[in-house]
Amino acid sequence: MLYYLFFYWLKPHFSPLNVFRYITVRTAVAGLTALLLSLLLGPWMIARLREMQVKQYIREEGPKEHQKKSGTPTMGGLLIVAAIVVPTILWADLRNAYVLTALGATLAFGAIGFVDDYNKVVRKHNQGLTAKGKFLLQVLVCVGVGAVLIGLQANGVYSTRLSVPFFKNVHPDLVIGALLTRAHIWLLAYIPFVIFLVLVIAGLSNGVNLTDGLDGLAIGCVIISAAALTALTYLSSNARFAEYLEIEKLPQAAELTIFCGSVVGASIGFLWYNAHPAEMFMGDVGSLALGGAIGTVAVIIKQEILLLSIGGIFIIELLSVILQVGSFKLTGKRIFRMAPLHHHFELQGWSESKVIVRFWIAALIFSLFALTTLKLR
Repeated sequence: MLYYLFFYWLKPHFSPLNVFRYITVRTAVAGLTALLLSLLLGPWMIARLREMQVKQYIREEGPKEHQKKSGTPTMGGLLIVAAIVVPTILWADLRNAYVLTALGATLAFGAIGFVDDYNKVVRKHNQGLTAKGKFLLQVLVCVGVGAVLIGLQANGVYSTRLSVPFFKNVHPDLVIGALLTRAHIWLLAYIPFVIFLVLVIAGLSNGVNLTDGLDGLAIGCVIISAAALTALTYLSSNARFAEYLEIEKLPQAAELTIFCGSVVGASIGFLWYNAHPAEMFMGDVGSLALGGAIGTVAVIIKQEILLLSIGGIFIIELLSVILQVGSFKLTGKRIFRMAPLHHHFELQGWSESKVIVRFWIAALIFSLFALTTLKLR
């Protein structure tokens, strides 16, 4: 909204406002707007959540030290989502399909998390939606994102080809071209693409959700991953940088950089209140929304494979749970003392703060490695 006010209506009368035509400026301003919203609304949100008795219920089988966190306000992710959506609406061009897709995915995954958190609050227990029910809803959202992207592909503004790190000339297509020639079965051609979207977006969303087990752990890793994606989105949208780095040129992704900046700003602001000892937790409404946002952006800018590194901590946390459950069902033995992985290190004797900071360091290394691969092609 402010984008239209400054850029179209007031700029002819006040030339300094021309600065808002630059993506870098609006990204920085959007990030600062999100940060200020989080910081200013944080105390009010905490007070409201306490007043409504929206509190966290800690699972009994978790580390004993976590039981004292029971009663801490949760669903703080509502603040994160609001601090992402509002600056994006204010500073981005809402005619951009990429921005609308990212916003829609964030809100949809946030809605799933809200229902899950609400059920926990009503039942006064740490169990909300069933795992199958939650995953089915996530799949439906991914199908919706896939339908939008397929429509954009038809208009020539999106590609279903993958960008493979280290190999500049390798671009496998996730759509089965041979089936597109047969009108009655053309939808089958997109099944691999949609399945891939589920693995990437829903997988990362659940990864962030599982990482959200210690004060500030998940949100700190999100800040690092979102910052890396902000850089990648800007580079992809800039013709000179994209050509120099030999990555997919996506001019329309420029506005998506503003969305990424809002994610970074909102996350930093939330960390102020979520740092150890946490004054509020993000809940599933925050973790699912953030994971969905990061996964969707990676899919749009064609960095799905590189997301394995950018979101390395989230992937490792998710795999630790999968391996733990699979091992126990198959052999009756556990690989880790407790899953997700951060609990394993807690039971190994690491303090909560040490686990958090070391995981942040690992997330930073993963993201820096992802950025360095851009020129190694």
